[in-house]
Amino acid sequence: MKRIQSIDFVRGLVMIIMALDHVRDLVMVSTSPDPTDLANTTPTLFMTRWITHLCAPTFVFLSGTSAYLSLKNQTDFSASRRFLFTRGMWLVLLNFTIVNLGIFFDVRFSILFSQVIAAIGFGFIGLALLLRFSTRTLSIVGLIIIFCHDLFQGISFAKGGLLDVIWSLLMGVGFYPVTPHFTFFTTYPYIPWLGIMLAGYGCGELFMLSSEKRKKLFLQIGMGALAVFVLLRTFNIYGDPAPWSFQKTGVFNVLSFINTSKYPPSLLYTLMTLGIMFLLLSAFDALQNTLTDIISIYGKVPLFYYLVHWYLIHVLTMIVFFAQGYHWSDFQYEGFSLGRPKDGGGLNLVGTYLLWITVVTLLYPLCRWYSVYKMQHKEIKWLRFL
Repeated sequence: MKRIQSIDFVRGLVMIIMALDHVRDLVMVSTSPDPTDLANTTPTLFMTRWITHLCAPTFVFLSGTSAYLSLKNQTDFSASRRFLFTRGMWLVLLNFTIVNLGIFFDVRFSILFSQVIAAIGFGFIGLALLLRFSTRTLSIVGLIIIFCHDLFQGISFAKGGLLDVIWSLLMGVGFYPVTPHFTFFTTYPYIPWLGIMLAGYGCGELFMLSSEKRKKLFLQIGMGALAVFVLLRTFNIYGDPAPWSFQKTGVFNVLSFINTSKYPPSLLYTLMTLGIMFLLLSAFDALQNTLTDIISIYGKVPLFYYLVHWYLIHVLTMIVFFAQGYHWSDFQYEGFSLGRPKDGGGLNLVGTYLLWITVVTLLYPLCRWYSVYKMQHKEIKWLRFL
């Protein structure tokens, strides 16, 4: 079927924004390890991190939508299930190999990180297992997970025990030093993100509507989600483990209000980010110009972009550190060092933004080439997995 331009555009937009967060992680000089820590941040630094919250929920939601659109005309149920399951397993494998190496640049794999690619992979596996159910049923299950999983966040087990590890993978976050030189780390629990994917899968039917109807409906959904977010957040009723509070200035009051929890994705975090996503889908539905065409290129090849961008950022940050006078022996790769020199180095916020723009610019011709190559070689089956 014909590609839906608004999906490619919104996905491309969040992929571009995502690179900003990763450039910041790898090269920015900061006085605080957490840019959303209101006691040790600035509004500009906070928003540099906050805007990237749009990325993972949008990416996961639209992965579910794309799965629906790619399978809607398939008559072979077994083949559809097999494709989803295989793609899910492939993403899990990529997460713990190529992605893990791309993030840490540590060939010894001293940290094994279960992150968003693994969450999407297990989401596809879960979707494959649930595929016999109707789209409406899967939508309802997804919404139940989104709205209710916060009820279970207070559950805990003996730290480091088997149940604790399983619970962290499914519902929470976990940090497990297995040996002095090897740590397992998870921040994207599979069930909450599966809920977002199932909701996205169910939303696939809405993309079959005319553009005019989609624009109106997505605007209503987006505004409705944000209204529920504002209502619940205003009175700290439910939906996030960290309630907002009055701060030292009005600006910081606003920052506290929108400072929701991503790990795991709380209800309020999900309503806030997906609400904005629906507004973007409405605003850019059927809108096509040079800028949307450029941004859509990134959204047509999201996994290719994701894999390549980590390695490109590392190469460019190494060039920055070399230019600042550091040598190979200064770089640290074990643990959470991410290749940073032992005694500092890096860029300020302006330099970080400039490097981010450089990364996105350099990725464009690569993504455009791969997008064309994939379209011209549909007979190569494995390209569907990249």
